Amino acid sequence: MPVTPREFRQIALSFPETEAKSHMGHPDFRVAGKIFATLGYPGKASGMVKLTPVEQRMFVEAEPEAFQPCAGAWGRRGATNVKLGVVKKATLRRAMAAAWELTAPPRLTRKKLTA
Repeated sequence: MPVTPREFRQIALSFPETEAKSHMGHPDFRVAGKIFATLGYPGKASGMVKLTPVEQRMFVEAEPEAFQPCAGAWGRRGATNVKLGVVKKATLRRAMAAAWELTAPPRLTRKKLTA
């Protein structure tokens, strides 16, 4: 079942110490002040998750209709567009978890590993 913008927001906010802010007119989700996901970019039915280039390649190869690298250098560094009308909720949760872990400070990721 496709993901709605509301579900994207709920998934993002489910990670420890995540806060919703805004950047360039789009809602974004941050941990320790750093963005790991954005909603409404590049369009209303899209989002972005910040992955490593290797993780990006894995998601794009597994579900090319749901995931695409963002344009330019940003995309080459792992920023990945997500099509909300196509991506499955469980897959988005995995991508968002990877983005959160990449962005979160070690004190939070260590807690997660030991919990």
